[in-house]
Amino acid sequence: MSDIKLFEDKKMRSHWDEKEEQWYFSVIDVVQVLTDSLDPKDYWYRMKKREKLSGIELSTICRQLKMEATDGKKYATDCSSTEGLLRIIQSIPSPKAEPFKLWLAKVGSERLDEMQDPEIGIDRALQHYLQLGYSENWINQRLKSIEIRKELTDEWKSRGLKEGTQFAILTDIITKAWSEKTTKEYKILKGLKKENLRDNMSNTELILNMLAEASTKDISQAVDPKNFEESQKVAQQGGNVAKVALKELEAKTGKKVVTSISAKTLLSTKK
Repeated sequence: MSDIKLFEDKKMRSHWDEKEEQWYFSVIDVVQVLTDSLDPKDYWYRMKKREKLSGIELSTICRQLKMEATDGKKYATDCSSTEGLLRIIQSIPSPKAEPFKLWLAKVGSERLDEMQDPEIGIDRALQHYLQLGYSENWINQRLKSIEIRKELTDEWKSRGLKEGTQFAILTDIITKAWSEKTTKEYKILKGLKKENLRDNMSNTELILNMLAEASTKDISQAVDPKNFEESQKVAQQGGNVAKVALKELEAKTGKKVVTSISAKTLLSTKK
């Protein structure tokens, strides 16, 4: 599970390894946060080279994970667990080192708490959205959408489908079927780059997306697809259910449902 964490309002790309039950963080992001370097990639390269001369191979405490870059594409990047980062931090002279260590411990503790009691994660998400200025009505829809998405991905996992590429393809099929736009096209319409698309949908868009994903899950359980190709057909059918609702709503209201208006824009206007 990939995610974005914030340390002093700076983004930290991260990945939760379910088997190991620990976070992995982008080392380059950590370097940038601690050093404020204009070229954290070069800083990390020189740091590894310097430590190697001292007999310390920092690459051995890293693993390559694909993470999204500023251009929206995913590239393999050095990542390290909390334990590995504590070693790396020792080689970075920074006044932020101690606060960062405390932050790492807090992030790890919060995730373990959420695994024991999922309601804690929901409460944290609720508070996060309230702080950003979202309405309670929108937040309720957003939290419900997270639950429905989880049910769908659990169904895909039970079919042996692979997270990452296959999940992304199926999601694109669903989104395209009901909104007539791929996820990328949808984000472009709303003027988004790295921001989460669902976080910038209107209430109605969220509801239709939930209908599409819930329908896909229900149809999958009913028809029992045997492989990825059959699951693609199911995704199309699930998206079509929401498309029918969208067309009927637009006919009744005379208004487009999928628009360039985003929650991001509305929040900026409020501020």
